[in-house]
Amino acid sequence: MNQDLFRMTIDLNVLDHLGINLYSNIAAVLTEVVANTWDADAENVTITIDERSKQISILDDGIGMTVEDINQKFLRVGYRRRDYDSNNGNHTLRGRPVMGRKGLGKLSLFSIAEIIEVRSIKDGQCYGFCMSTNQIREAIETGQQTYSPEPLDCNEVGFTRGTQITLKEVKRQRLSPGITALRKRLARRFTVIGDANDFRITINNELIAREDREELANLQFLWTFGDTDLDEQSMPNLDMQKNLSNRIGEWPQKWNIRGWIATVHKPKQLDRSDIGSLNGIVIFSRGRLFHENILDKVNDGRLYTKYLTGQIEADFLDDNHQPDIATSDRQRIQEDDPRFTEILNFLKNRLQEVEVYWTKWRGDHSLKEIQDRVPALVEWFESFNEGLREQAEKLMVRLGTLPLDDENDRKILYKHGILAFERMKLRGSTETLVENLSNTGKLLKILAYRDVLEASYYRDIVKSRLDVIEVFQNLIDENVKEQRIQKYLFNNLWLLDPAWEAVTSSTRMESRLTQAKVIIDDPDEKNALARVDIAYRTIAGRHIIVELKRAHRKVKLLELLQQGQTYVDKLKRILLEEGEISPDIEVVFVLGKPLDEEKDNPGRLKASMEAVSPGSRVVHYQSLIKGAKNAYSEYLEKMEQLDKIQAIIDQL
Repeated sequence: MNQDLFRMTIDLNVLDHLGINLYSNIAAVLTEVVANTWDADAENVTITIDERSKQISILDDGIGMTVEDINQKFLRVGYRRRDYDSNNGNHTLRGRPVMGRKGLGKLSLFSIAEIIEVRSIKDGQCYGFCMSTNQIREAIETGQQTYSPEPLDCNEVGFTRGTQITLKEVKRQRLSPGITALRKRLARRFTVIGDANDFRITINNELIAREDREELANLQFLWTFGDTDLDEQSMPNLDMQKNLSNRIGEWPQKWNIRGWIATVHKPKQLDRSDIGSLNGIVIFSRGRLFHENILDKVNDGRLYTKYLTGQIEADFLDDNHQPDIATSDRQRIQEDDPRFTEILNFLKNRLQEVEVYWTKWRGDHSLKEIQDRVPALVEWFESFNEGLREQAEKLMVRLGTLPLDDENDRKILYKHGILAFERMKLRGSTETLVENLSNTGKLLKILAYRDVLEASYYRDIVKSRLDVIEVFQNLIDENVKEQRIQKYLFNNLWLLDPAWEAVTSSTRMESRLTQAKVIIDDPDEKNALARVDIAYRTIAGRHIIVELKRAHRKVKLLELLQQGQTYVDKLKRILLEEGEISPDIEVVFVLGKPLDEEKDNPGRLKASMEAVSPGSRVVHYQSLIKGAKNAYSEYLEKMEQLDKIQAIIDQL
């Protein structure tokens, strides 16, 4: 039989799917470029951004490339250095662990620039070439199988070694959110930046420093893993720290965790509009970001999680001898891989310890804070003998750690605590007060002060949310009309994602989306499109489009892909006119029946959702109910015997 009877070909369209349309922001693109400079053994990386001319230059002092290197490695899509280079595939000449793996990161350049110029010097020889997205698209349209970049003159370069990549005609919306925010985002995407690893990065002549990891300055309690050693000078507000085990169960010997988890004094310290929320735990492997936030997969609705931040380093996730589990844009882990499950189990185990220490440490450290904040309490403490003083201090510590909506109400709370303690002292029953410190409901009854306590409201919110979940379940079980389900879900979008607690709507934006035929008001037209409705919301700078499909209808993946891309394109045009040039858009499809690909081809489903926009996904009515219950039921079970907040509130 003819050995050439069959053959596989790769279409240039792959550049569209894996480059031009895969990456959504400049930070993700520069992450790929910086990773390549690390692999090139560079010591210094200089990034220059000229917003006026829409150009970005990335210059490194690494080993550089010859013509053969350029053709066989840089221009070869899918070049897997770790597989092909037997000498320096896993580690560089300097002994650095190689970050690159798929050979696709260089394609990210096409997602932000129309023209890409590359000049490289190796062994005293300079070579340069230019790539154009317009020329690539022309090659695709004319059916060409290869693309040949244009050679560039290399006579007047301003460097003597390494590689310079110049991005021209950068898409203006990708230059957002600004130089300062970009520096902070890159600082959070690598653990190897700094003199310790002889790897320095500057953006517009300003060095990326540890201080750009701003969450460190606000840490109160810290838990480290393995030999992690953070600079104490970068954590001026740290009160306590402890090292925890970096392994669980029967992990292979080489499976070890480094990194840290920490809590801050107040949740609002983690709320950042410029670089996104810091309330999460990121995963690194081989020194670079590997998964953006694993905390949202834990399904822990307890209060302490609102104070959490951290990073975990797990090099075994990117083991050369194991399948690659990173998504195409290398920002997340494929969640169906056993290694992801192990990391999740590790985190859940360690967070159980963290919650115990957090509760104890908050109490231990709050007494001094209380005395400093309210000096009058010191005199009150000293008026008692040793036994009563200890009881009084326990009471004030408890009141000092109760989270309030308004800290100005704290002194009022102390006042009621003093009055209650003095009354019970006269009756000889202060022990009853102290015994009930752990029972929020009984404590509030004794103090006769309830309406400013965040803890009681949190309990109330959890209870009300479980009631919402029950009603939602009944609506589905009773097979009511989709319009009722739609209205109920849109009014409680946290059912889709527990993090969506502060979603806001924009009447003006919804009106523009209606004009653009994204949101449909006409019932006949809506019925023809076989959908219930679409909602538009925003949260923390993110734009969310939620589309409900009829519960009984079987939907095709191609339909969702086409609709989702249409929604995103129209919304981007509208937002660009509104002055937002780099929007973060997420599309959520809510279905009744599963897609065929969910079982037969989950990889295609993931790729399709990423093609719509990063973070887009398909969810089901029943999975919403299950996920919401998991997020809150554990907290409710543990708090049920501790307080009677609902009964107290009912008496107000």
